[in-house]
Formats: sequence, C-alpha cells, structure tokens
Amino acid sequence: MQMPVLWVPIAIPLLAAAALLSVPRRFLFAKEAVSLFAAALNLVAAWTLFGKEAVYAAPWAGLGAEFSLRLYHFSGFIMLAAACFGFFVLVYSVVFMRGKDHARSFFVFFLVSLSLTNGAVLADNLIVLLFFWEGLLLTLFGMIAIGRPQAFRTATKAFIIVGICDLCMMLGIGLAGHLAGTLAISAIRLPLDALGGLAFVLLVIGAISKAGSMPFHSWIPDAAEDAPLPFMAILPASLEKLLGIYFLARISLDMFRLTPASWASPFLMVIGCITIVAAVMMALIQKDYKRLLSYHAISQAGYMILGIGTCLPVGIIGGLFHMINHALYKTCLFLTGGSVERQAGTTNLEGLGGLARKMPATFACFLVAAASISGVPPFNGFFSKEMVYEAALERNFLFYLAAAAGSFFTAASFLKLGHAAFLGPLRQELKSVRETAWPMLLPMLTIAGICVFFGVNNSWPLEHLIRPVLGPLSAAGHGSPGVPGEHMLVTAVILLGAFLNHVAGAAMAGSGLKAIDHIYRAPVLSGIYEKAQRKVFDPYVAGMKIAENFAKFSAAVDRKMDVFYDKGIVAAITAAGHRLGRLHTGNYSTYIIWAVAGMLLALVFVAG
Repeated sequence: MQMPVLWVPIAIPLLAAAALLSVPRRFLFAKEAVSLFAAALNLVAAWTLFGKEAVYAAPWAGLGAEFSLRLYHFSGFIMLAAACFGFFVLVYSVVFMRGKDHARSFFVFFLVSLSLTNGAVLADNLIVLLFFWEGLLLTLFGMIAIGRPQAFRTATKAFIIVGICDLCMMLGIGLAGHLAGTLAISAIRLPLDALGGLAFVLLVIGAISKAGSMPFHSWIPDAAEDAPLPFMAILPASLEKLLGIYFLARISLDMFRLTPASWASPFLMVIGCITIVAAVMMALIQKDYKRLLSYHAISQAGYMILGIGTCLPVGIIGGLFHMINHALYKTCLFLTGGSVERQAGTTNLEGLGGLARKMPATFACFLVAAASISGVPPFNGFFSKEMVYEAALERNFLFYLAAAAGSFFTAASFLKLGHAAFLGPLRQELKSVRETAWPMLLPMLTIAGICVFFGVNNSWPLEHLIRPVLGPLSAAGHGSPGVPGEHMLVTAVILLGAFLNHVAGAAMAGSGLKAIDHIYRAPVLSGIYEKAQRKVFDPYVAGMKIAENFAKFSAAVDRKMDVFYDKGIVAAITAAGHRLGRLHTGNYSTYIIWAVAGMLLALVFVAG
C-alpha cells in the first residue's frame, strides 16, 4: 500500500469544503451536490482502508516533530463509523437545511469536521492529534453560531468549556511526552505514579469532555435548542462521541495500561456513574424534544466510561460496543426530532401530540431508537448495556446499581417523550402535518435497521468491529455474543417498572408529558431540581460568576490606584513642596547646617 494514501480521507472533505467556498451562489444545489459527493467519496475511502494497516511519517514544523499517521483496526473502525454517520446526516441535511440562512457555511463546517475527525483518529503523534483535535473546536463554534440569533452566546459557552478542557489536555500531552521521551502514541507506556497519574488525569479530561461527559457537558443542552439540528446529530451524538471514547480507550489500553487494581479504574467508574445518573435525571424533566435527547447524549457517555473503567475485557468490549450503538440510536433520535421540528414547526412537547398517525415512518424510527437506548431486547443497546452491567457488578454492586438506575430513568423519559409527541389526541394545529420527505426518512430508516441488525445479529459487530480492538485480551472476556441470560430478569423488571411508573403517572396527571412529575416533586429531589434549573450546579455559570466578581474586584482596585496616583501622590508631592518652600528662608547659616548634616549622613552610609 502507498503510504501517502492515509492523506486521502483527510484531503477529500477538506478540498470539498474549499470548493464550496468558491462555488457562486447562483448555482442552485451546487453546495448540496458537492457535499454529498465528498461525503460519499469519503465513505468509499474509509471502507477501502478498513481492515488494512499502514503508517505514514514525515518531518514537520522544523522542530524535530514528526507528522505521523497510523492506520490499524481501531482507527480504521472509528474512521469508517464516522464516514457512515457523516454520509447519513449529510443526506438528511440536504433537505433540512434547504432555505436556511448560512446553509453553505453549515456544509463547509460539516466537511471540515469530517476531515479533522479523520486526521485525529489516524494521528499517531500527540501533537498531530492535538492539531486536528483543536481544529474541531473551531468548527464546533461555527456550527453552533450559525443557528438561532442567540446562538452566538451558546457557541461562546461551548468554546470556553471545551477550550479549557483542551488546555488541560495540552498540559497532559506535554507531561506525557516529557515522561515517555516520545510523542508517538503507539510507543508511550507510562506508570500511574505521581507524575504519570497527573498526565493521565489531564488527558482523560480532554477525552471525556469531547465525549460529552459531566462536568463538561452544560453547553450541549443549550446547543440542542440554538444550533441547527443536524449539528447535534453529527457532532455531539456521533463524531465527538466516537473520537472522545476512542482517545479514552487509547489512553487506558495503550498509553497507561490500566488494571482493575489501579486507582484510575474506580476514578473512571465513578465519573461514569455520576454522568449516567445525574444527566438522565435532568432528561426526565425536560419539556423540549431536542433538549431531552441532549441530556441522554450526556448520560449514555457514562456507560462507555464505566465499561472502559472496569478494566475487565467484557466491560471494555461492552463500552466500545455501546459507543457505536449510541452513535446509531442517538443520531436516529436527533433526526426524528429534526423531522418533527420541520413538519410540526416546534419541538416543544407541550405543542405536540398525536403525530404517530401523521408521521408513521418517523414514529417507527423513533420506536426502534428509543427501545435501543432504553435497553429493550433484542435491539442493540440491550446487549452492550448487559456487558457493561456484567463488568460493573463484578467490580462492585454500587456501580451496577447506578447503571441499572440509569436504565430505569432512561426508559421512563422515553416513554414520556414518545407519549407526549406521538401518541394521544392530535392537536388541532397539527392536522395539516405530513410525513417528512424521503431524503430525510432514508437515513433514519437505514440507521434504525442497523440498530435491529446489531441487536439480532450482535455477533457480527462484536467479532468484526469490537473484539479485534483488544486483540488477545478479548479472549479473557466472558460477555459472549448472543442473548445473555444472567441479567435478563433484572432488565425485564427495570423495563416493566418504568412502564408501570409511566402508566400510573400519566393516569394521575392526566397527561403523558406529566407522567413523571411525581419524581420531580419528590421531597428531596424537588429542591435539587429547582437548583439545577437555576443552573446552580453548572460549572460554567459558577466560573463566570467567579470571573465576574474578580473583574469587579480588579476594577475597584484599579479605581483606588487611580485615586492614589492621580490625587494622593500629587497631594503628597504638593504638600512636601510647600513644606520645603517654607524652609528656604534665605539664611546662609541654615544652608550650611543642611550641607554639613548631609555630608555626615553620607559618611555614615559609606562607613556602614
């Protein structure tokens, strides 16, 4: 294989984005045609490279750094997944973005994001990885900012949060490179001692923030409301999730070699459990279709982090399987939300209802994706969750309990969402709604079909995509393909409990939308929810308040200093001048005494 071929998946979307900028606006549909062609070509390139191995290295930046790329099974798998999701979402976006302002900018940012993702996945040098990684921060900002009029503030919030996490990652890269004596990812093997542990934590911050984990998540729900909907499907739901979990796996499996006995294992597992439970509890109370989905995008990252953090083969395989499963069903769910928004004109659940009879194909895709994320057998999410459950239970019952609780509340919130949006009486203002256009339906139906295939025939993705990532280590994992029987009863109880909870709640409240209000109003939870809705727990809000108070303090100090210099010093010098003036009486004997006193002081100083 020619080594420069590794440039192809980076160059194709990037050149297409450059071409879009030069296409005159008078050529109708040119931007869509160029974007679709580039996404299809990128998919072909990723498919061609999958299963192959290659390296590319060249001097870079003139400072002894090396621009090195490496294609092997794991990087090829992530690149192929990213190319598939990129193509599906782009097909959908052609219709969704038609007639929208900044549509060309959206497609440019979209293609550049694909290019940068491919570069980051192929990078075998930490500096090269950082180069592509940071580029995604710019496209993230751009894709959010072109949304609603108020989206610029959300874009700024995302830029600051992710940028700070990326700064931590930079420090981790510098420290890891110093300790290892190399920046080649495939050559770094570090112990989890004091400095190595610090490098690990800093790198993990970069990885899990990209995956959308807590506490670096708070921009995602805001972006769900303000950014163009395909942005949520392509970046937070798929590309960034794939890239963040990919890098977390590289850190844990290659660069540091975590074991169940290491302190880093429970560190990751605790982060995973907090993310699962806290985010899904926030999803429960949302009354906007897209915002509810955004909290689930955060919560599901917790299962991936938990699985990898167990350091058990079955957990790692389950976490990686859940990574690709999540990208499938969450992309599909966001696309159904976009269809509802385009056809009904809103995603506010209070303004929806009865859409199943008007949009049956969209509803069918929603059902498959919602069942998958809720862990209903035989859909794909069930199998990956079961593997994570098994590993979590083996490590500690509390971790298993958190994962199971997350599944209960996930099922409860999707019962609420499906009931409020698609079931119940059809609202008068929605009677003219029709099914969405076929170019938007086709990606949803395809992804929903893959969710079914990856569940019913889960041995195929496990054996061909996931297990080869671990190599010989995967042989030690139990979680065999097929139907796991060990936790089936527990899963059935969880799902039945969520269903009964919804039925009872809807009967009490008289509304599917309010079916879980009894949880919101629970004695302890109501106070926590009230604070959460006021963003008391949002690190960004807390950080901005600290920055605002520091700015006020600095301004006050500056004003005092101005007063000191402009008035105090001037007054002091003026007063001193007046006092000295009084001493100038014209008496020569007085001047002689001053001169002698000065000479004596000078002699004392010199002698001392």
